[in-house]
Amino acid sequence: MPFYRLDAAQTLSTDLRSAWNFFSNPRNLAVITPPEMRFEITGDPPEAVHPGLIITYRLTPLPILPLRVSWATEISQVNAPYYFADDQIAGPYALWHHEHHFQEVDGGVLATDQVHWSLPLDPISAPVASFAVVPQLRHIFHFRAKKLREVFGSATGDAPTLRIRPL
Repeated sequence: MPFYRLDAAQTLSTDLRSAWNFFSNPRNLAVITPPEMRFEITGDPPEAVHPGLIITYRLTPLPILPLRVSWATEISQVNAPYYFADDQIAGPYALWHHEHHFQEVDGGVLATDQVHWSLPLDPISAPVASFAVVPQLRHIFHFRAKKLREVFGSATGDAPTLRIRPL
């Protein structure tokens, strides 16, 4: 089964506590998800993540296909206000492990994401990864970067970085 790694980084013009409060609130996932994905939390999560929290939602992962899927993630680790991780426990991926890191830097907060993922049904899924999933993840994280600039502003003229590669 092929594994992939996504790395994204963006410096936000805010303080560490404000960044943490935004990212650690599960309800803000809808703010930073492209609207065509029709993201909808199906439970009633608290305003802040904690280890063991399960978040359930429905979305259209590939808007080119009119398929709605249910997804559940568990918050596996939290080190407020610097880090939390979530793992898919039910959903479209064979593996989805997403780490969120926050670090104070000159002029703001460096927010970084690291996602390790793989698709089910290898080797059939390999073309799907290349032609659909990787472009969709690029779109999601570019949309997210734009929304985060709207919410917090950009601390530097540097563009957010995004890299997706097979492992």
